[in-house]
Amino acid sequence: MMILIAGPYRSGTNDDPLLMAENLSKLEAMALPLFKKGHVPMIGEWVALPLIKLAGSEFTGDNIWNGIQYPCAHRLLDRCDALFRIEGVSKGADEDVRIAKERGMKIYYDIADVPDAE
Repeated sequence: MMILIAGPYRSGTNDDPLLMAENLSKLEAMALPLFKKGHVPMIGEWVALPLIKLAGSEFTGDNIWNGIQYPCAHRLLDRCDALFRIEGVSKGADEDVRIAKERGMKIYYDIADVPDAE
């Protein structure tokens, strides 16, 4: 499966780049365990952040940033088979969960619940 990893990125950081980087590290920490189970991990920021930079965003939360960040995750959900939600308060990740539920996707909260690929 291709599994989108969702959780806090901007939430609770007051747009502090160091705190946002810490949140990205927490998201990325789940990528290797999912890969070792035979899946393809995906994180929206892996796609969105380079696009945001290329589009000329000047600061977190500007119109360019908002026009790319969340739509990227939603487009990725169209291509993913499941969602893995890590802990932490996040409106964006909660929206990803809502969309995944609406689409009938599998949603995981614990790596032990993710089956090994066959």
